[in-house]
Amino acid sequence: MSYQVLARKWRPRSFASLVGQDHVVRALTHALTARRLHHAYLFTGTRGVGKTTLARILAKALNCETGITATPCGTCTACQEIDSGRFVDLLEVDAATNTKVDEMRQLLENAVYAPTRGRFKVYVIDEVHMLSNSAFNAMLKTLEEPPEHVKFILATTDPQKIPVTVLSRCLQFNLKQMTQPLIADHLRHILEVEGISAEPGALQLLARSAAGSMRDALSLLDQAIAHGSGKVEEAQVREMLGAVDLDHLFSIIDALLAGDATALLRVADDMAARSLSFDAALQEMAGLFTRIQIAQLAPLAIADDMPERLRLLEIASRLDPEFVHLAYQIAVHGRQELPLAPDEQAGFIMTLLRLHAFRPLLDGAAGTHPALGSSGVGTPTAPEPRVTASDSGLDHDERGPLDQPAVQAVFVAAAEPSRPAGDWPDILAALKIGGMARELAQHCELRELLGARIVLRLSPAHRHLLMKPAQDKLQQSLGEYFARPLQLTIELEEVSGDTPAAAAQRDRRERMDRAIASVEQDGFVREVIEVFDATLIESSIKPV
Repeated sequence: MSYQVLARKWRPRSFASLVGQDHVVRALTHALTARRLHHAYLFTGTRGVGKTTLARILAKALNCETGITATPCGTCTACQEIDSGRFVDLLEVDAATNTKVDEMRQLLENAVYAPTRGRFKVYVIDEVHMLSNSAFNAMLKTLEEPPEHVKFILATTDPQKIPVTVLSRCLQFNLKQMTQPLIADHLRHILEVEGISAEPGALQLLARSAAGSMRDALSLLDQAIAHGSGKVEEAQVREMLGAVDLDHLFSIIDALLAGDATALLRVADDMAARSLSFDAALQEMAGLFTRIQIAQLAPLAIADDMPERLRLLEIASRLDPEFVHLAYQIAVHGRQELPLAPDEQAGFIMTLLRLHAFRPLLDGAAGTHPALGSSGVGTPTAPEPRVTASDSGLDHDERGPLDQPAVQAVFVAAAEPSRPAGDWPDILAALKIGGMARELAQHCELRELLGARIVLRLSPAHRHLLMKPAQDKLQQSLGEYFARPLQLTIELEEVSGDTPAAAAQRDRRERMDRAIASVEQDGFVREVIEVFDATLIESSIKPV
């Protein structure tokens, strides 16, 4: 016998064997059991989630020789012919190749005739959104009042393109994308039945690459079995997919913690030598930073059986939560910039170096700044520029996007910084915080500073900034600044004066007004406006 691919061999033939669409199966099962049968059904969803499969199972349920049932026997002549695609009263139409109105009219003309073999004549129209407007208009009347022996099952990946007049005449079911654990479990079950050994990590890779499509997952599994000579091993699947090994990503994080830019470049060179996809690497990196952030803020959400769980928790304890937010944003923006880079490797390297430039002030591995010695004091011979998180694009007031940040270099000095007595903007300027903690502090005003207690006031309009990690970081930094433990309280009330953020906004507005006035008073500009009736575009003016 010729080999049958897994996607066809394991296509579900009953509602019970369908994976991942319980909400649709439940509704159809109840309708069939209660004989509440509609004349038109619409299945929507992305490729490979079971639209055509559901249509065939429903056709069997309607035409099974045992009667209308939610559990067709699968052995009668009607069931077997539907499974093999030979049932004369099941008409499967590809709307992508039959888009014209004449083809639709010819199809519907036969609807008035009684079924030849079955109980119902079932029309399955796949990719129905590809029909022309004239073809949709031709089927409206039949779709609204079809003969009792006709059932329509429409399927589409793009329901937005279907006229509302058609949608209103159908029962619509939205099929969900498959989750990665669901796909991996189904692949594991198939391989157990087929007697093929597989590593869990390989199945996770296949499930992730399938992007929610069970059909894609089975096709990739077929390819993996052939690639591995009958075995499904993680290393071979990675090679087949061109996937980035997590070891590369962990090496990148280790190099960031150590402040070793040379190690970052070695990782990039190693990935290039293996012809790995840099786009996929940045995608994986963003996913890894997401898991690290979850491990920091909701560690119980990390599954016990996750292979890299212990490594994630260890890294999460060494990285600043604010930096993880920033690192995720850098990875996402770096991926967007790849098409604009001289080449993909150059774009990837610049993303790694940007992570290096924006890493925390004190490296988690050594506890010292790379510009200083182990004691943390002394005059550095070649100080390394440190970019604060607020300069990176996370400060929402005026900073540019992350890909074009207005970068301010801040050097670490040996002497202890001055400590103003009680001016909040000056205190804030001296604090070693960034990211969301600085954003929170900038929108607060100082209400009380007495002993071990400091009270800030935050406008209710900025309550979204009250995240616990940001408050904890701000309290810790204030304690370090005043050299004593402090209890931070933030009141949600309207502020009575200017916050640092409001003052900065006002200053920017004044500088912008001065810049606009300066341009408007320029002789050349005034002459152009008068001669050509030109208009000055203020948004194009940038204060120097």
